[in-house]
Amino acid sequence: MIRFHGRTGIGTVLIGAVLIGALWLLSSAVATAAVPKKVSAQLAAQKGCLSCHEGIERFTDGPMQETIEAMGADFNDPGGCVICHGGNPAGQTAEEAHKGTPADLKDAGGPQLFYPDPGSVWIAQNTCGQCHQGYAERLQKALMNTEAGKLQGNLWSWGLQKDRKVVYGNYDLKDEDGPTPVVGTDAYRKYMTAMVTAHPDQFPSEMQQIPEVDVEAVSKHPNLAGITYSRQQCQRCHVGVTGREKRGDFRGTGCSACHVPYGNEGFYEGNDPTINKEIPGKLLVHRMQATRKSTVTVHDVSYTGIPTESCNSCHNRGKRIGVSYQGLMEFPYGSPYDAKGKKQPKLHTKKYLFIKDDLHHQMASRPGNPRGGLLCQDCHTSIDMHGDGNLFGTTLAQVEIECSDCHGTPSAYPWELPLGYGEEFKEVLADTPRGLSDELPDYMTFATVYEPEDGYLLTTRGNPFGNVVKRGNKVILHSASGLDFEVPVLKQLAIDDTWRNLNAKVAMTSVTKHMESMECYACHADWAPQCYGCHITVDYSKGKTDVDWIANANSRQPNGLTADNALGTNGLTSPGKVSETRSYLRWETPTLGINGEGRVSPMMPGCQVITTVIDKNGKTVAQNEIWMTPEGKGLDHAAVQPHTAGRQARSCESCHDNPKALGYGIEDGRFLKGYDKGFVVDLETATGDIIPGRTQFQSQPIPKLDHDLSQIVTRDDVQLVSVGSHWPLTGPLPAAMRKKMERSGLCMGCHQNMSDPEFWAKVNTPGWVNNEQHRAVMNRALRAYGASRSQP
Repeated sequence: MIRFHGRTGIGTVLIGAVLIGALWLLSSAVATAAVPKKVSAQLAAQKGCLSCHEGIERFTDGPMQETIEAMGADFNDPGGCVICHGGNPAGQTAEEAHKGTPADLKDAGGPQLFYPDPGSVWIAQNTCGQCHQGYAERLQKALMNTEAGKLQGNLWSWGLQKDRKVVYGNYDLKDEDGPTPVVGTDAYRKYMTAMVTAHPDQFPSEMQQIPEVDVEAVSKHPNLAGITYSRQQCQRCHVGVTGREKRGDFRGTGCSACHVPYGNEGFYEGNDPTINKEIPGKLLVHRMQATRKSTVTVHDVSYTGIPTESCNSCHNRGKRIGVSYQGLMEFPYGSPYDAKGKKQPKLHTKKYLFIKDDLHHQMASRPGNPRGGLLCQDCHTSIDMHGDGNLFGTTLAQVEIECSDCHGTPSAYPWELPLGYGEEFKEVLADTPRGLSDELPDYMTFATVYEPEDGYLLTTRGNPFGNVVKRGNKVILHSASGLDFEVPVLKQLAIDDTWRNLNAKVAMTSVTKHMESMECYACHADWAPQCYGCHITVDYSKGKTDVDWIANANSRQPNGLTADNALGTNGLTSPGKVSETRSYLRWETPTLGINGEGRVSPMMPGCQVITTVIDKNGKTVAQNEIWMTPEGKGLDHAAVQPHTAGRQARSCESCHDNPKALGYGIEDGRFLKGYDKGFVVDLETATGDIIPGRTQFQSQPIPKLDHDLSQIVTRDDVQLVSVGSHWPLTGPLPAAMRKKMERSGLCMGCHQNMSDPEFWAKVNTPGWVNNEQHRAVMNRALRAYGASRSQP
C-alpha cells in the first residue's frame, strides 16, 4: 500500500522543490472527498495533476513557485507538479499518472520517473538538485545521513571498536574528491583541509556499511549483539529513511525531513481533497518551511523558519539536545494525570518532565529585543546540516560554530578573535583577527539574504553567518522566525561594567583560566540529561525479529523510496529483539571532563551498556555484562553541549566543592555500591544471613559494577570507565586540574576554631549571621591578613 503524504506522499520534499503533486490515491479508503477514479482527457490536459488535487496548498510563493509553474506549463502541467514529482500529468487514472513520465516529456528534459517523495536524498539530484546543485551529494556524506559517529560510539562501548578510527556508517561511501571542502570560503577550505589532514581517524576518506550480525556467532561472541542494537534501535534517525510511525516521529525523508512540516500527531490539516485527514503519518500542510522568506500558514497561524520540534523528530535520543533545548527530559512516571485520570501520552515513545528550557529558546525580553526564541537554524549553519562534501566521523568534525563566534570574550569582540578560537586542540593559534565578511558564498544565497551592515560575522572556521551582522560594536542576529535580536557581547559588558552580577565579572575577567580552558557552557549549561546505566537485552530466541533501519536504508528503489515507506509497517527486519531500561536518572550539576577540543566541558553518560544476550537456542550467553574498551569499562561518559544554557551560571561551589563535578561521583561515589554482588531482600539475621530457603534476587548481580555509575575516576587517579570514544584529547579532568580545582571542606578552615570557645568568642559575633554578613566577615579577615603581610 502506498503511503501518501508521509512515506510516499506529495508533501515530502526538498527545499526549493515545488510539490503541488501529481498524485492520485490508489484506494478510496484513504480519500476524504469524492474523487473520480478517472478524469476526462480534456480535464487532465487542462489542469494536469490538479485535476484530482484541486485545493492543495501551493508549496511556496514568489519567484521559486512562479518559475516551477512556468516550467510545468511546458509539460502540460500548469501547477508544475511534474517538475519535481515526474509522472504523467495527462494521466486519466492514478495508475496512468503515477507510472512514470511519458517519452515526450523525458525527451524534453523532464524527470525520468514518478517520484512520490522528491525530497528523498537518493533521487534529489533529479528533483530539487535541478536548482540546488550539490546539496544532495553533500547531504549523503553528512552525519545526518551516515550517523558514523553514533555507530563508532556504540561499537566502542560494546567492546567491538579497538581504536578511535571511524570505519562504519549506514552506507558504503567514499569521498572521491579529497579533503578540500566543495563549499565554503577560501579561509574555510584551507582550515578544514588542515583539520582533515591532522585528524584522519575522525575524517574518514571512506566508510563501510555496518555489517549484519552472524546469528550463529553470537553464542561465542555475545557482544556482536551491539550491532543488532545499533541497526534496530539507533539508526532510525537519519535522512535516508523515513523513521518510525510513532507520535512525534512522523517526518519525510531526505530534505523533506526538515523542510516539510509534520505535526506530532501526524495528521494532514490542509485542503487537498484526496488526503484522508483521519489517518496519521502525513505532512501537516503542503508548504515548504525554510527561511524567513518562506511563510507557512496552518489555519490562522503563520510562521517562518523551521520549528524546533521538526528537529526533535530525531534529536530526542543520544545526546537529546533537541528536547533538552525545549527544557524536556524523559522520565518514567508520566505525571500529572489528565481529566480522565490518565498519564501523559508518549512523545517520541517517552514521557517527559519539564526542567527548564535553554535561554536561547526562551529569549525573554532584553532591552530592544522582542519576546521570542531562537530556532535551531539561527545558530547552526548550512554546513552543520548539509555538510561540506567531506565525510565526517563525529559531530565535532562537522559543526563549525562556537559560542564566542557571536558573544566574543571579555577581552575581544568576535571579529577580533583568531580563526580556530574555541577549538584549539591544544595548539597555539595565530594572533590574527578573523575580521568580517561583506559577501556570502554562493551556496548561502538560496536562503534569505540580509544586508551585511558593517559586515557578516564569521564562524571559527572562517565562513560568514548569513544572518548575524555587526552594527557598530553591536551584534544583530536575524532569526528565520522573523524576529531580530541584539546579542550580548562580552567585551562590551566589560567596557560598560554592566555585568549581571559580581560572580560573572570575577569568573570571566579575574579568573582568566576559565576563558582560556573552558567551554562557555561548562558553566552556563543549567542542566544535562543523565541516564545512568543502559540495561539492554538482545534476544535471538524463537525467531524473534525487529525493524532493521540499515536494511531499510539500503533497500531503496529507483524512485527513491525505501522499504519502510509503506504505511502501517516499518519495513524490513533482522534477527533479534531489543529491550532496554535504565538504572537511574539525574539532571542537575553534570560532571566535568575534557572534550575533543581539549577544553573543559560538561559530561553525560554516553552508551553505558550493561548487556544480557540470549542466543537463538534460548541460552543466556551474557548476563549483565559490561564490555571493555581500550580505556576501561564501557560505561562511557561523553562530552556534550547540553543546549540548556542559562543567564545565571552554575555556582562556584557546584564545581569547586562538588565531588561529582570533578569526576569522583555523586557524594564522592559513596552510594549505589554492592551491585556487583546483587541483592536478596528477605528475612535475615543481624549478621546478614538469609533465613528462608526459597528466595530470589531482588536485584541481579552486575559482576563488574563495583562503583557508582556516576563515577569516572578515583581519588587515587584510577580511571574507572571510558570517557569519550571519538577524540584523543577527551578524558577526565587531569589529576593536577582536579587538585587545583577542589576546595571541599573550606568551611572548617574557620569553623575548626569553634572547638576553642575562648578564641571563638573573640572573632565571633553572637547570634545568627546571614550569608551576606558571613561573606563580609571573610572579606575583612582576608584584607586584614593581607595588611599584616604587607607590614615590615
